[in-house]
Amino acid sequence: MKPARTFLLLACGCLLSALTAGPARPAETEAAEAARHALDFWVGEWEVYDNFSRQLDGHNRIEKVLRGEAILENWSDANGSEGKSWFYFYRPEKRWKQVWVTDGGGVKEKAQVADAPAGSVRFRGEILLRDDRRLLDQTTLTPLPGGHVRQVIEQSRDGGASWQKVYDADYIRRPPPP
Repeated sequence: MKPARTFLLLACGCLLSALTAGPARPAETEAAEAARHALDFWVGEWEVYDNFSRQLDGHNRIEKVLRGEAILENWSDANGSEGKSWFYFYRPEKRWKQVWVTDGGGVKEKAQVADAPAGSVRFRGEILLRDDRRLLDQTTLTPLPGGHVRQVIEQSRDGGASWQKVYDADYIRRPPPP
């Protein structure tokens, strides 16, 4: 099956599961509503600069869809490659989950975790390597002064005992068109 079709089928199935969960009680609704807005700072049009090279790495459009129950990430890098993320708010767990797919066939699935630094949002999941080993992969999004966002991606080959930074980027909001 083609990666784009697999992505859409997986995303639709996950979203259907999230949207058909039972009704929440009032206190749970308040907590879920607050958690549902955890990624609001990231919504927008961005130019993304690699903090290692200080070069433009690409463009990202982050948009809320489905009345805020999901967020669609539209990534295009400076070399023309593309990736898409489907973030969906999973109400039973009051947290966001992510499915990331690239035009080269790369796929990652992550879920929001509680051990993010204050003010940040962190997602963690496993990547299955070609030799059947697994590594942990985590992304931390941090809002910065001036409306910037920092994205750090780290990987661990030892079950989370140590982390290696593999990507560090500064998101600069693109001005609205005139």
